[in-house]
Amino acid sequence: RDLISQCDSHELGSGYDAGIETKIRELEQLGEDAGFGQASSLSGLISGEWELVYASDDITRSSPFFWAFRRAFPDSSDQIFGITDAIPAPIKMLGPAKQTIDVDSAARPVTGTLVSRVKVATLGGVATSIMTTRCNVLSADGLDGLRLKVETTKPEESTILQKLGPLGDLVSSNSPPFPSGEALERAVPGSSEVVMRTTYCDEGL
Repeated sequence: RDLISQCDSHELGSGYDAGIETKIRELEQLGEDAGFGQASSLSGLISGEWELVYASDDITRSSPFFWAFRRAFPDSSDQIFGITDAIPAPIKMLGPAKQTIDVDSAARPVTGTLVSRVKVATLGGVATSIMTTRCNVLSADGLDGLRLKVETTKPEESTILQKLGPLGDLVSSNSPPFPSGEALERAVPGSSEVVMRTTYCDEGL
């Protein structure tokens, strides 16, 4: 509860907080010592909808697409990310960021899906969309990891298209998602696969 309270009082997207980082490390160590909150890839507790409450990096980095992009372009990704990160509010505003995870932890290999959704608002909130990346879960990676394959990325629920009424709905429903996983594979084979590591997971955290 103390950790969640600290996260709630810390503005999401404002970067690193030493006090929160210390609490996270303490919780991880406590879980490891006492044997709870562990084996997230096999416990079944990881399935559900999760919302980002703290990030030491830009909110968009919660999306597996950015993990995969960094794998594909390790020497230039930070520079590319820095261009958009530098756009100030209210020109660009981010959040909330959510992940919907559906894992069959009893299957061998472990399988499932992960959908990452990050709200992106521009022009002072005049134009908003939900940047949505869809991934398949390929397998467990140890006791606390899930191997993901990035499949597609698409801006959904665009307010600009919504203002067009039925025409906007038609355009949105017929616009195919960008095959981001395929594009990453063409750039660097294997780069569309990333591992999500969860060091602590219980019924609510």
